Amino acid sequence: MTDAWELADYIVIKALENGVTIMGLTRGKDTKFHHTEKLDRGEIMVAQFTEHTSAIKIRGRAEVYTKHGMILTET
Repeated sequence: MTDAWELADYIVIKALENGVTIMGLTRGKDTKFHHTEKLDRGEIMVAQFTEHTSAIKIRGRAEVYTKHGMILTET
């Protein structure tokens, strides 16, 4: 049997400047930050929505790749 979270959506984040901050937000009644990462220019992070992560906040200039296409953050 396949765990449902193994099939959850992934996104790819590519930092376009130093110090791009990525924050994972929790599910549930009270949304909280549960994980933070910093990326420098050119670094890439692959993130997945899971039973714990319902949203991802990105601060700084970055390219975000999803199954819907590429999004460029604005600062």
